[in-house]
Amino acid sequence: MFWPNKIYTAPPNSAEVILGRTLPSLLDEACVRYPNHNAFQQPTAQGWQSLSNLEFRSAAEELALGLLDLELEKSTRICLFMHSDVNFCIADMGCLLAKLIDVPIYPAEAPENIIFIIEHSEAKALIISNPELLEQVAPYLWKVPNLKIVIVAEVTLNWQQQLPPLPPQIQVFSISEVRSRGKAQLSPTKQQQLRSEIAPNDLATIIYIAGGAGESEKWRRKNSQFKFTNAIRQRVHNLKQVNDFGANLQGVMLTHENISADILAAFSNHPQLEPGLPEVVLSFLPLTHIFARAFVYGHINYGHSIYFTTPERVAKHLREVQPTLFVTVPRLLEKTYENILKKGRQLKGFDKIVFNWALNLAKRYELGQKPVGSYALQLKLANRIVFSSWRKAFGGHLKALLSGGAALRADLANIFSAAGITVLQGYGLTETSSVLCYNRGEFNRAGTVGIPITGVEMAIAEDGEILVKAPYIMKGYYKNPEATQQVIEPSGWFHTGDLGEFTAEGFLKIIGCKKNLFKLSTGKYVTPQPLENKLQQSPLVKQAIAVGADRKFCSMLIFPEVKNLRTHAKILGIELPIEELLKHPKIISIYQKLVDKANKKLPQWSAVKRFKLINSSLTVENGMLSSSLKVKRAKVSEVFATVIDSMYAESKRRAVLSFMVGIFNILYLYELYKLVEI
Repeated sequence: MFWPNKIYTAPPNSAEVILGRTLPSLLDEACVRYPNHNAFQQPTAQGWQSLSNLEFRSAAEELALGLLDLELEKSTRICLFMHSDVNFCIADMGCLLAKLIDVPIYPAEAPENIIFIIEHSEAKALIISNPELLEQVAPYLWKVPNLKIVIVAEVTLNWQQQLPPLPPQIQVFSISEVRSRGKAQLSPTKQQQLRSEIAPNDLATIIYIAGGAGESEKWRRKNSQFKFTNAIRQRVHNLKQVNDFGANLQGVMLTHENISADILAAFSNHPQLEPGLPEVVLSFLPLTHIFARAFVYGHINYGHSIYFTTPERVAKHLREVQPTLFVTVPRLLEKTYENILKKGRQLKGFDKIVFNWALNLAKRYELGQKPVGSYALQLKLANRIVFSSWRKAFGGHLKALLSGGAALRADLANIFSAAGITVLQGYGLTETSSVLCYNRGEFNRAGTVGIPITGVEMAIAEDGEILVKAPYIMKGYYKNPEATQQVIEPSGWFHTGDLGEFTAEGFLKIIGCKKNLFKLSTGKYVTPQPLENKLQQSPLVKQAIAVGADRKFCSMLIFPEVKNLRTHAKILGIELPIEELLKHPKIISIYQKLVDKANKKLPQWSAVKRFKLINSSLTVENGMLSSSLKVKRAKVSEVFATVIDSMYAESKRRAVLSFMVGIFNILYLYELYKLVEI
């Protein structure tokens, strides 16, 4: 049982927790306040297609009644295998109104996980974006006899003639057919009936995440003989690693109240967010994850306009849409900064001098400290003549940029904020319905994830783990009460699995992940994230993974940012194929300096002694990143086992050589001693 020494909460005078809401009620409130507001904008070949709150709600109600007309009973699980756009939102809200529990599946999810999620959730229906995505997933549906219905959102003429082979028990409908069934029944009485049957504590969704051993491990043992044929492999688009059963999965059960209370607290805690203000939002993160999905509910309720885009088109649409609010992940900020530096290097003469002057000013900036004197004047001038062009990369109208999902470099938070792009980093988990804490307003410090939102109590356990108590904590892991009991104590404290500490001002700093700690053969523990984050600050490093469990010292797998490395090598007069480039002494020396810099201020026993440069990347497609872009360390260690062993083999060879030299010196000294005696 955990008894906290000190509990951290939201600042005094924060807004109160709003309980007792369902997710459809957030939409209903928006329809009363802003009925004809163009809430959703979908990109099409003809431009942006708008959908008002009332139009969106009508579509969701039609779908809800249509789903019930297909004899799907209340609380039935229904999988959403969809792209992150307005169709996902309609499908999601339709399920919620019908009191169905939706189960989102990331479109690039590993095949074995797709099968597991559909089977484990006992889903009866699947809503899918288009026939192309159905073609991709069709081979796996033969393994899930519980699935009875497939609904396709976007169809063209004669689409049914192009369907792939499907199991005989599956009926296929277009979403327009299902909506037509519902539209025929739609009436004020039916609308009221839908809402009267939903309670705040009802389960809204089950979101599967990589987790500890549980039901998925049992499933893999049961299906250990299942093999993917070559024909199936060829039908999978962008899914190449299908020959192993991926990470353990847990189904996170979240209620309507979990999600609605959390996002309303997060929004009400921001001093610049007020219902009804004409905010423009650009959304590109996966709606299959609670982070982006919860924000959509909040944007709907606050009357914001949401423009949907894709990662490939986000740079173009930032300039076109000119959002005032933007939720992103650190990698996009890193790439933007790299592009800014690249353009700066291409400048000549006076322009280059001015750019470097402004950049150095930005590097001196520190969130939480008001610029004064000549520095404040210089910063104001730099904002007019240099930083204005930086802001244009984000559309030029951003009020706030919220970063989450991974650690953001402290220097980037400071640099972008100096340039008038206010960066707010936050922290939360799927199990906590998204947001637990974030930086906002005057409470903003680089290198931290901010302060708790209303309703959240946070504490640090003796081993450094972050513990949380809030009305936003999940109901539990689906079909896995044992795993649930391991993370939620009877007193309500939830074990996040992350390591952290609070600053003297009450800001939370994330140190690492408890499960990523590894023990050296010397008995010392290493927290890999600080080392990795320091290396990944370099534009020459795409990814860095520390290894060394049960070994004598820590080593590092470094995955270079090849494009930047080639540019840097060209400046040095080195132009070679990438594999030869990674072996060149000058290139190795560059990375050695980066490692040496990262090792500074670290205990000697946790310093990186060896590293290898690898011409590869960690991606969702090759199975080394989860769908939420978390590194699957076990998979990385398995794939690069030979490379890892080679680093320690070198150490053994050196140790043997050192031992032989020692023996030789002893023998030599002994011979000298005998000569002296004679």
